[in-house]
Amino acid sequence: MLKYVILGSGFAFAAAVQPGPLMAFLLSRVSISGWRRTLPAAFAPVISDGPIAVLAVLVLDRFAGGFEPILKAAGGILLLYFAGSTLVAWRREKTGTASEPPSAPQTLFQAVAVNLVNPGPYLGWSLVLGPLTIEAWRLSYGYAITLVTSFYVTMVLSLSLIIVLFGTTSLLGLQGRRVLMLASSAALAGIGIYQLFSALD
Repeated sequence: MLKYVILGSGFAFAAAVQPGPLMAFLLSRVSISGWRRTLPAAFAPVISDGPIAVLAVLVLDRFAGGFEPILKAAGGILLLYFAGSTLVAWRREKTGTASEPPSAPQTLFQAVAVNLVNPGPYLGWSLVLGPLTIEAWRLSYGYAITLVTSFYVTMVLSLSLIIVLFGTTSLLGLQGRRVLMLASSAALAGIGIYQLFSALD
């Protein structure tokens, strides 16, 4: 049992702290909305990974080569859109015409959308978590449940901590928040462009 707790928690922590589309999106939303409105987005993997797990285990293992470029391209376009919206929010804040930031449910929905077109969870489930879950299930369904539960509890806690830590940039004042918004817009755009180009490889 302990083995699957360690495996699930370790993989989740490694996945949560890696730079990527979801991390860049969370940084963007914290800079715009603050950590309290962004915190529900930590649950995005729990919501999005149900269909991802089914696709990864049943479909992607056979068609990963053709499906991954489509995901990368779709994710790149979505990230460029969010980069643009973050840049617009930065410009409005700079000119003193900032609009109402996205609500917590809107941010959660957008985070789920980012995760659904992010190849990372699909690859993670098809290459690591899927095989581990199948292995654990063959030994005991309790082991499989422990593995998956450990993974998502650690994932949500890790993302929540990251969001709160990002939120402490508010201590830097308005100027610090503007710098963070500009940096997160650039990060979203950079990852989006990278995903579009890597989809063509």
